[in-house]
Amino acid sequence: MPRHDASDLAIRLGQEAEAVCRHYLSNGRRQGNYWLVGDVRNTPGRSMFVRLTGPETGKGAQGRWTDMATGQHGDLLDLIRECCGFTEFRDVAEEARRFLALPHPQPEQSRTPIGGKSNPTTSAPESARRLFAMAEPISGTLAETYLNSRGITFLSDATALRFHPRCYYRPDTQSPTEIMPAMITAVTDLSGHQTGAHRTWLAPDGSGKAAVATPRRAMGELLGHGVRFGTAGGVLAAGEGIETVLSVRQVLPTMPMLAALSTAHLAAIRFPPMLQRLYILCDRDPAGEAARDSLTARAVSYGIEVISLLPVGGDFNDDLCRYGLHALRAMLRDQLHPEETHRFLAGKRQDLPGR
Repeated sequence: MPRHDASDLAIRLGQEAEAVCRHYLSNGRRQGNYWLVGDVRNTPGRSMFVRLTGPETGKGAQGRWTDMATGQHGDLLDLIRECCGFTEFRDVAEEARRFLALPHPQPEQSRTPIGGKSNPTTSAPESARRLFAMAEPISGTLAETYLNSRGITFLSDATALRFHPRCYYRPDTQSPTEIMPAMITAVTDLSGHQTGAHRTWLAPDGSGKAAVATPRRAMGELLGHGVRFGTAGGVLAAGEGIETVLSVRQVLPTMPMLAALSTAHLAAIRFPPMLQRLYILCDRDPAGEAARDSLTARAVSYGIEVISLLPVGGDFNDDLCRYGLHALRAMLRDQLHPEETHRFLAGKRQDLPGR
C-alpha cells in the first residue's frame, strides 16, 4: 500500500480514537484526554496511554500511544497490528478499513491474491475461501505428518483442516515469492460462514514448521471468529493455537472447540447464543493469562459459566508431547465439570484415540 494511503488510514483512525480504544482496548478506560490500559495487548492496567485529542499528524497527534513500561509506541495502525497479531500490513489495513467501514482500495492499490497474480476485485475473505477450496483433505498429507509429530493423531471430523502442497510465501514486499507446503485451516463465524484462513508453512518432510521468519499467517476477517471443531451448543472449549486445541481434542473428541489464533482474538471471540459453559484452554504466559482474564470477564457478563483448564507446561501441546495422551487425560479429568466428565470423557471412552 502506498505510504499516503497508510497515513490517511492513521488519520481517520485518529479521528475515531476513543471508539478504536473502546473496541480494541476494552480493558482500559478514559481519563481526561487519554485512554489508559495495561499494554497494547489489552491487558488491564495503566502503563499505556493513547492520546484521544490533538492534531491529525506530528508530535502529540490524536491516536498516538506509548507504553511507559516498555517504551513501545506508535499510531493506531500499529495498535491494530499488535492487538490482532497481524504480521502483514495489508491485513492491518484491511482490519482498519473494516472498522472504519471504508471501501476496499482502488484496483491499482489492491492486494495480491494467493495465486501471486494481480486481481484487484478479490477481497481478503474471498481469497481465504479460494485458498481453502484449492486445498485438499488432510488425510495422508504432510499436514497430517506434521500434526502426528506433535502428538496429534485423532483427526476425525476435523473438516476445518486441509493441506496445500504449493502455497505461496513471501517474507516481505521486497522479497521474491516462494512455494512451500502448508496446512490450511478455515476461519468461520457462528453461522459456519468462512471469513478467513490460517496458513502454517511446513518443512519439506512435514517434520515441523518451515524454517522461515513467520511460518504462521492469517488472512481475512478474524476478529470474533475462529477455527472450529464441532458445532457449539451449551458447551464450548476455546484456546489460542490450533495445536493447543487439537491436543485437548485428543482427549475430548466430541466437545465443540475453537482455536482463536492469537491471544487478542481469544479475548474477543463471539459467544454462541445457547452457550452456558465455556472452557478456556489457557497458555501459561502473561499474554495468555491476560486473554483468559479478559475473556472470563466478558463471558461472565453474559451469564456464561467459565472454567479455566490449565496445562502443566507452557500449553496443552507441550503436555501432550512431554507426558503423553493418558497423562493428559488424567490432568483434564480433574479439571472438568462433573457433567462434562461423564458426557465427553468417561461416557465416550470407546471413541478416544490411544486407548
